[in-house]
Amino acid sequence: MNTEFPLRFHPPASPASRPALPFRSGGLERVGLWLRRHRQHIALLQWSVVLFYSALLILPVFLPLPPSDAHIWNNLRLFAQFVFWGLWWPGVMLATVGLGRVWCGLFCPEGFLSELASRHGRGKAAPAWIKWHFWPFFAFVATTVYGQLTSVYQYAESALLVLGGSTIVAVIIGFAYGHDKRVWCRYLCPASGVFAVLAKIAPLHYRVDRAKWDKAQTEQPFNCPPLVDVRRMVSASDCHACARCAGQRGAVRLAGRSPFLEILRLDIPARTTDAFTLIFGILGIATAAFQWTVSPWFLRLKMTLATWLVEHEYYALLNADAPWWLLTHYPEVNDAFTWLDGILVLAYLVGGGVLLGLLLIVGPLLAARLLRHPALNWQRFALTLAPLGAVSVVLGLTMITVTQLRGEHLLLLWLPYVRFALLGLGLGLSLWLAFALVRQAEGEHLVRRSGAWLAMTLPVALMAGSWGLAFFVW
Repeated sequence: MNTEFPLRFHPPASPASRPALPFRSGGLERVGLWLRRHRQHIALLQWSVVLFYSALLILPVFLPLPPSDAHIWNNLRLFAQFVFWGLWWPGVMLATVGLGRVWCGLFCPEGFLSELASRHGRGKAAPAWIKWHFWPFFAFVATTVYGQLTSVYQYAESALLVLGGSTIVAVIIGFAYGHDKRVWCRYLCPASGVFAVLAKIAPLHYRVDRAKWDKAQTEQPFNCPPLVDVRRMVSASDCHACARCAGQRGAVRLAGRSPFLEILRLDIPARTTDAFTLIFGILGIATAAFQWTVSPWFLRLKMTLATWLVEHEYYALLNADAPWWLLTHYPEVNDAFTWLDGILVLAYLVGGGVLLGLLLIVGPLLAARLLRHPALNWQRFALTLAPLGAVSVVLGLTMITVTQLRGEHLLLLWLPYVRFALLGLGLGLSLWLAFALVRQAEGEHLVRRSGAWLAMTLPVALMAGSWGLAFFVW
């Protein structure tokens, strides 16, 4: 039986005993070793990313808003907007799904600067409050909501405030805590929770042979900036794929794997924080953030409340006098949020996102309840939605790309077919994962196993309906 692509999955006694994938494992291992040996080249690459990132983040702020006839190729504001939100973020998410957290380990300017500050900083131990596991989730929600309120995708000022502010805090945390470590990335980064979920289905990871590690007589020093216990590492969620541990004690190597490995192997823990981030963050609040601008429900609610306020002569909420750093305020291009807009966006994203998450979590809770298997808990069933989460976040981010390209009068006749195919892929893989997981409860009655799988069709159908409305109805 091919244990890398299981249907009826029987976990081995030890993670280290799993056989290597037959395709080019040696080549992948050499890539990891090359990356470890050439840290100086990676440092140059990271400095280049920092300079490019800083230029695109800071320079557009000093330029006027683009005129109506401006284009991506002749206006730095539009160019920076397209690079950040049309290319960079979708590319980072796709890279994480395909390669693991290589963005974090090899490219991210924020993580690199935080580590650099830590190298020359005070070196204090991270306090207990920083290590709370849910900080990345709440940071993700806060930045997502705040970014929508200030139109971070459209305006350089908001992008500088959100992205630049995050980088400054990362540097401060790095200077204060840890020595040559990435305390910010491990415990506080708003994107860390999302990356941790997406990396679970990456077909590449750094595999640790625990038996070889323990038998090795020599110790080669290395630094793991994200504070991962490499000796016991069985998940790609926290690994930044920086290759600094490649070849360590002859036991760590870059290797291929089944993208379903982490979810179907019952000896790899399914963390509550990952499941919560996936259900309420990626599939809940992020989906609401992507879709509120095209939702007729939002527009209908806004018009109803605005009419009621006018009829009752309550005009305060209809004023558009909030500062740009609180609500979108660019009257020179007729784009200014009223206080009512801000309240409704906040309510739609948080309220709607939490409601969607509560509906989505019913399936995993019901499936776990029906099977009553100690390892098949609701967290593991929730993680079967990881492929759907990956597709969802990519579809949402590329909505920005599409808007920008359509602004350049490009015809995208192929777009509905690509969206339909991607959505179908995410839905199909999540259903298959749920089916493969249910099959492992061999001692349970067929009726219970069938009911558990049917329960998992509920969140899949809900997300299919949500994106179907956004793309093909609204």
